[in-house]
Order: sequence, then structure tokens, then C-alpha cells
Amino acid sequence: MSFVTQLFSTLENLTWGWALIPILVVFGIFMTALTGFVQFRYFFRMFRVLAPKNEHADPNQISARQALFVSLGGRVGGGNIAGVAVAITLGGPGAVFWMWAIALIGMATSLVECTLAQVYKRSTADGTYRGGPASYIRHGLGPHYRWLGVLYAVCLMASFAFGFNAFQSNTFAGAVNNSLGVDRIWSGVFLAVVTGFIVYGGIRRIAKVSDILIPIMALSYMAMALLAMVINVAEIPRVLAMIVSNAFGIEEAVGGGMGAAIAQGLRRGLFSNEAGLGSAPNVAATAYVKHPISQGITQSLSVFLDTIVICSCTAFVILLSPAYVPGATDVDGIVLTQQALTSHFGAWSQYYLTFAILLFAFSSIIYNYYLGEAALTELTGKPMALHALRVAIVVVVFLGASAPGATSVFFFSDPLMGLLALVNLMAILMLFPVAMRLLQDYRAQLAAGIERPVLDTRQYADLDLDTSAWDAPPTK
Repeated sequence: MSFVTQLFSTLENLTWGWALIPILVVFGIFMTALTGFVQFRYFFRMFRVLAPKNEHADPNQISARQALFVSLGGRVGGGNIAGVAVAITLGGPGAVFWMWAIALIGMATSLVECTLAQVYKRSTADGTYRGGPASYIRHGLGPHYRWLGVLYAVCLMASFAFGFNAFQSNTFAGAVNNSLGVDRIWSGVFLAVVTGFIVYGGIRRIAKVSDILIPIMALSYMAMALLAMVINVAEIPRVLAMIVSNAFGIEEAVGGGMGAAIAQGLRRGLFSNEAGLGSAPNVAATAYVKHPISQGITQSLSVFLDTIVICSCTAFVILLSPAYVPGATDVDGIVLTQQALTSHFGAWSQYYLTFAILLFAFSSIIYNYYLGEAALTELTGKPMALHALRVAIVVVVFLGASAPGATSVFFFSDPLMGLLALVNLMAILMLFPVAMRLLQDYRAQLAAGIERPVLDTRQYADLDLDTSAWDAPPTK
């Protein structure tokens, strides 16, 4: 067991320790430049997906908006509350600036990977679509890379479906126990029952739940942060100046100065928005859209909302409060956020924070489950395997919630996530010409006055596409 533990520790050091974060940053800059700053060029188009008039009429299909909310629910989690607080504590206010920077360039990476997931998606027997890195490795890179897709699928299932779900359920039960005094085992029972009901409904039920849950979760948290900013509006210029000056070492808030701000900001941003990790493309592939780039643009919005909006809400709540003391590094992240809210609104706000953590954790659980389901379909199509996965997820959620030390068993989660990120980055680099080809087609149609570009699969006969997953090509 000690050998296994050391093996995964070494893997984590080789990925998250020094290699992965610089690679993700370089990839983001590379893709931003070569796509012509696509995330800024089409920034306002991202928000069109939120308008009801842009929803399609088929209720049996997953809409672009529903896929957006499922992926946003996965990206937004306890890290947006506790993780941002830790980044500010260890890196100073300047960490917020670098968190914003990595999100802006990560939007391009997310657009590329989610576009590839869409173009190589497959139709299923129940009329939905499936895809993701394992699929675009298999159908994009060819049968010789099948082993790489299998490696990705195994890492995805182990890290997200099992490991991170144990962590999220543990966070859920801990928040309820600390705030409301409810025993962990009852939280575990409740969470297992609700999770089982949702996951046995498949992606359609997951999408419907997320379509309701995520807007409530995000808007309520944003409203709380906005109210704190309104109350302290005179202090906002000072906080913004503090963020920028600390980001560039002009004003040092913690030991390590500018270096600590950069390191903490990049790490928090990448962990939060998941751009380049290959997780969100599994959800992006489920959406019914007319053109792959359309869903890529939509998923860029998910990165923006997660980091630029929701993480910033936590940052301003903390930095506008007297609870933040520069240089104090021994404060627990969730405690700092709780103290900051209490200073703004009083003791009742700690119960609101508990509610927010519950929603964030639960949305991540159903997202992580679907990633496991998507991975399993790449490994086997047997119905019994899917049933076994669903049972296993319910058990993991229960154990993670009811046993305080249960999550330590899943020590392999972070190292495997690092490995799957490297696999995904390798794949999207090799398939980047395909993404650029699709982007050029999308731009050409917009230039020709076509408001909603459509993929003509006949122009991509050289690619291994599932033509049944797309509308019939328009007649000339």
C-alpha cells in the first residue's frame, strides 16, 4: 500500500507539481492567439444561449443551455467558496487578478476541446448524444490511439465519478453537521436517495435538474455578493487597486509577493474552471446544436461565469470585509468566507453559506456521475455495467458523507486528474487543425449573413463523423 501511495504521490508531483499548470497556461495563450482571440470576438454571442427563443423545439434533446448548466454545475463547487479564500490567504489579493487572467485565456482552450467533443459525438439508442475526449481520441486520432482513449476513460471514472464524488458528499455532510447539527449518516442517506433518483433518470433528468438548480444556485450567490458590494461601494476602488498592485508586486501582502500571487491565482483558476482538463467536453457533446463551434462558444461562457463571475463574488465579499487580514495564513478557507459574510450581513448569513455549499456540492455530484457514465460507455456498452456504476456511485456518495475519514481512501483522484489532463491536451493539440477548420467554416457562414451556421457533414467526409448526429445537409 505504501508503494501505491508513493506511486500516486509521484504522479501528482509530475503533473500538478510542476508540469501541468505551465502547460495549461501555454496552451491557453497558444489557442487564444491562433484562433484570433475567438473568446473575445464572439463574447456577446455566448449569452444568446440563455434566451428562450434560441431553444430548439424538440423536448427529447438536450439543449445547449441545459448542457451549459450541467457543466457549470460541475465547475462551480466548494472551491468557488473555500478555494478562492485559500488563494487570497496564501497569494494575497493579487491572486484574484491572475485567476481572471487564466480564465480569459482558458476560454479559448475550452472552446476548442468542446468543439471537438461536438464534432466527434455519437448518437445513442435512446436518441441522445455522447462524446468527449475518449471519443475524439478514438474517432479523431484513429484506432492506433484507442489505448489512449481507454486510459483517459479509466482516469476520468476513477477521479471524478468516485474520488471527487466522495469529497463532494463529505463537504455536503460536513456543512450540514457544522451548521445544523444533523448527523452525517442522515445526510448520507438523504444524499444517496436523491442522487439515485437523478442518476437513474440518465442525462435527460440530470439536464432538467441542472436547468432549475444551477440558475437558482448561481443567481442567489451573486445577489448576496452584489449586495455586499453595494453596501461597501465606496471601498471598491481601493479593493481593485489592491488587487492590481499586489498582482504585479507593487504592494506585497504575503510572503512570496508577486510569485505567490501568480502561483495561487493560476492554480485556483485552473482547478475551478477545468479548461483543458477534458471533463466539460463530455457534457458539451450531449447538446443538440447546428454547428460544433456554437457549443464551443457556449462552453466558453461556462468558464467565464465560473471564474470571472462566481469566484469574483467570493473574492469581493472577502476583500471588502474586515475579516481579511493580510499575511494571516492560518485561516481556514471556508471559515474566512463565513466570517466575511457575517461581517456584512450578520450571523444569519452562515446558514445561507451552508445552503450555498449544499447546492454547489450536489450540483458537482450529479455532474461527476455523468462523467463516469460517459467514460463507461467508451469502455463497454453493456446495460449491467451501467447499472453497476449507478449503484456504486450511490454507495460512494453515502460512504463519503457518513464517514468523516472516508475521502482519504480516494487519494488517487488528483494524480489521475493530472494524468487525464495531459492526455486530453495531447489529443486536442493533434486535432487542433480540425477545430480551426470548423472555426473557419463558422466564420465564413457568419460573413455570408447566416445568423445560425449549420454543419454540412459532406464537407467533412474525410473525418470519422456520425452523420446521424447532425441535421441533413442543406440543399444547394
